[in-house]
Amino acid sequence: MPNWDSIFRSRGHVFEESHTDMPAIIDLFKKHDIVRVLDAGCGTGRHLVYLAEQGFEVYGFDSSPHAVEMAMSWLRSRGYRPRVKLHKMEEDFPYDDGFFDGIVSIQVIHHNLMSAIRFTVKEMVRVLRAEGILFVSFPILGPTPKNGGWDLEEIESGTYIPHRGMEAGIPHHYFTTDEIPDVFCDFEIMEQYIDETGHRCVLAKRKP
Repeated sequence: MPNWDSIFRSRGHVFEESHTDMPAIIDLFKKHDIVRVLDAGCGTGRHLVYLAEQGFEVYGFDSSPHAVEMAMSWLRSRGYRPRVKLHKMEEDFPYDDGFFDGIVSIQVIHHNLMSAIRFTVKEMVRVLRAEGILFVSFPILGPTPKNGGWDLEEIESGTYIPHRGMEAGIPHHYFTTDEIPDVFCDFEIMEQYIDETGHRCVLAKRKP
């Protein structure tokens, strides 16, 4: 059964270009004096490199050993310190309380059961300073998830596992609009929108 490590080993970077809205996120980060940024579920490092190039102090973690190796190599090749850890989203984050000014997590957080997602968000709250900025994105829930030949099985409300395709066996949770303010209740939602890839983006500020 595929997992993200096997996907990265077989396909390499998978994603190389940063999210198209990152320039606007950078502007917002600078407006709010964001310096130290975590990429939670950083993959092979596309946003770590981009943020480092913009002058931020970047940290990241991912559950894929191969992705972590690639991210560290990419950062080193550009002359940046590779502060990247092998770590799972559903475990205690390996950072002190309030350590970060900003967190990004793009097309990652939905790959879990809802109980684990809630835990992950609580950890984001813990390691983010008061009034720090969070930017996350995840798929949209339609009348039914786009099957795309994946042979989807619903394993809990709103969470599906595909039995075919590149991400077979990997959970996909599709947030409802009602779930977002509930799951992110420790944040002030600044903006929600649909990006050009059809994912919902949430920009939020940690409550004091």
